[in-house]
Amino acid sequence: MRTARRASAVEVPSFLRQLAKETEKMVTFFFKGDKMDSGDDSSDEDSGPRVYLDQPILEKHTAEGGSQWGVNYATASMQGWRCQMEDAYVCMPEMEGGLAEWGYYAVFDGHAGSTVAEYCSRNLLQHILSTGRVKAEEDPDEVKQGIVQGFLAIDSHMQNLTRQECWERSGSTAAVAMLSPRYIYFVNCGDSRTLLCRDGQVSFYTEDHKPFNPREKERIQNAGGSVTQHRVNGSLAVSRSLGDFDFKEVDWRSQTEQLVSPEPEVYELPRSPTDEFLIVACDGVWDAIGNEELCAFVRSRLRVCNDLREICTQVIDLCLYKGSVDNMSIIIVTFPGAPQVSPEALQQEAELETLIEAKVEEIVNLLRSRGEELDLLYVMKFLVSEDIPGLPPGGGVTSKRDCVISAYQKFVTQSTSPGPTVGENQT
Repeated sequence: MRTARRASAVEVPSFLRQLAKETEKMVTFFFKGDKMDSGDDSSDEDSGPRVYLDQPILEKHTAEGGSQWGVNYATASMQGWRCQMEDAYVCMPEMEGGLAEWGYYAVFDGHAGSTVAEYCSRNLLQHILSTGRVKAEEDPDEVKQGIVQGFLAIDSHMQNLTRQECWERSGSTAAVAMLSPRYIYFVNCGDSRTLLCRDGQVSFYTEDHKPFNPREKERIQNAGGSVTQHRVNGSLAVSRSLGDFDFKEVDWRSQTEQLVSPEPEVYELPRSPTDEFLIVACDGVWDAIGNEELCAFVRSRLRVCNDLREICTQVIDLCLYKGSVDNMSIIIVTFPGAPQVSPEALQQEAELETLIEAKVEEIVNLLRSRGEELDLLYVMKFLVSEDIPGLPPGGGVTSKRDCVISAYQKFVTQSTSPGPTVGENQT
């Protein structure tokens, strides 16, 4: 396991980390504009159990690995503001049997419970392989058919389990990237998303399945349903998913003709030496940052950080501060053509952090000269309004908050003039 390397090497004292955590809710509300009650959840929980916590759970679970063919991956997930963690994911850089040169990466974004997401993370690949259509001597059309059949098979199997074992009525989206030596297969069912960065820009991304999309809306209406407030029957915010069997109860209709379809869309793209990285993530990430922004941010971080786990956690933190109130899970898969850490980029990053530190000192001194209380949140707000050259593309000053916090602590504690204590700042 590689050791994480932050672009900022300044260690933040534990007492200041606590201060940052205590202001995190205010900072999050500042950047997201109080969208916590916007109803963006995939299921209608307004009248059900409590959905959000008073404080986000910031603990992150990370992992990394790679294949002998130069493809590496890292993952990170965080519960965030949600009362439950309902995401699941799986990474398999080398598949079993005769498919050792193949890789499989998937994120499952559960809603109304985690049962379906967790079951799919453990069993979906086996259902796909059981079709016999995914072979080392691949035929792309056969592979795509096998993937679709695997999705339909696991959904039918889970529906039987739900009836027999009284499963919770949960559902899950699925975003999958399957790599062969020749192709990348992009698989999507719901509103999680997969993105490919090739030759420095977004080359391909999957389309979200939303009820208001014309084709999805037509199927829903043909099944006797309606789209109200951008939701299936005013309730479910995705039009395709695994599980959600309350929306799949018309026995005389096929699986793909129900109100909610388990059929994924599958695309194949020939691999290229200019492929840089793949991102597979749930909508908790994509709701907060766009395709081009995230692509640019990850590229910039790859030039200054040699630990993919660290970059994954930076993305999650950035999305939290940009306003995501959902569970967040992300997988980043890098190819041999991915950007590498460079001395030039490290020098630019160091110059940026020096500039940020100088601006924080300026703000602290300004507040002191006015006799005003020092406040980390005010410093962050002030910096957001400043034109600071060299900030990470797609990330802005929010992606450099560790540097801001370190500088804030430095100038608050080292000053010889009397000022408010950290305890006073917390009030």
